[in-house]
Amino acid sequence: MSDSPTDPNASFSPIVVSGIQPSGTLHLGNYFGAIRQHIALHEAHESYFFIVNYHALTTLHDAEALRRYSHDVALDYLALGFDPEKSNLFLQSDVPQVNELAWIFYTMTPVSQLEKGVSYKDKVAQGLSANAGLFNYPILQAADILIYGGTQVPVGADQKQNLEICRDLAIRFNDRFGKGTPILPVPEPYILEEVAVVPGVDGRKMSKSYGNTIGIFDEGKALKKKVMSIVTDSTPLEEPKDPDTCNVFALIRLFADEAKREEVAGAYRAGGYGYGHAKKELLGLITEHFAEAREKRKELAEHPAYVEEVLREGGRKGREQAEKWMTQVRDAVGLITTY
Repeated sequence: MSDSPTDPNASFSPIVVSGIQPSGTLHLGNYFGAIRQHIALHEAHESYFFIVNYHALTTLHDAEALRRYSHDVALDYLALGFDPEKSNLFLQSDVPQVNELAWIFYTMTPVSQLEKGVSYKDKVAQGLSANAGLFNYPILQAADILIYGGTQVPVGADQKQNLEICRDLAIRFNDRFGKGTPILPVPEPYILEEVAVVPGVDGRKMSKSYGNTIGIFDEGKALKKKVMSIVTDSTPLEEPKDPDTCNVFALIRLFADEAKREEVAGAYRAGGYGYGHAKKELLGLITEHFAEAREKRKELAEHPAYVEEVLREGGRKGREQAEKWMTQVRDAVGLITTY
């Protein structure tokens, strides 16, 4: 919560808001960096979790792929334990008010602020198209949060700057239109735990952009091939190894309990334990960890009408919440509606 003497959100109900982009198959980096926290949060808080298919258009220009990935994200969340009776899961595009609010925010945001965007510069440096959607990404993201009255937002380190832009917009809006009474909450970052960077098979941060991912629901030969391709150094089997500098152990650490981590770390340091042994250990841990969810996903995949109904109902609730906030925003800025 805020450290300031006067909490700007004291008059607002706590609401957790977050989205996930359907720009590819979800992977272990997504799971440990966001999804696992989302599943935990939706159990305990009023929350809105949405599949940000508008955002995906900044990098994905294949209509069939976008439809497939959007559906797959919903399947993944439900298989991993998201309960639609306890929270809301829906498509960003099912709440058109978000773009209405984004336009209002566009008129309030200095271009110079967006030009400083670290995330934008990083993505362009990776070779992504420098399109206006990517440049304005933080504005639509701010609308995503504030359209539901979000007060708490689970964020990773690479999204903290975007959340600051959202906070700035909320403060600016309240100062300009609030007449002494806050209209929008000023969202706080919600951090459950600090998760180390999840390495991909090439040692860089696991990312769809790098093509170095291990899918959450990969299995069998496909999973084995990826795990066995993880980059390691050339230290001979018989020599001691440092687990703290090994990509394989970094992944083992995420799945194993403390006893197993100590056991494997000890084997590394003792020598006679090769990277092949470690990869087999990791393969077993991944397979076991997602075994139940993997079977549940297969069952859900056979009932697409149920998944669509979850999204439809989540979207209906999302629109209701969004319209409640937009009614106040329109009145504050002087927008007249006659419908």
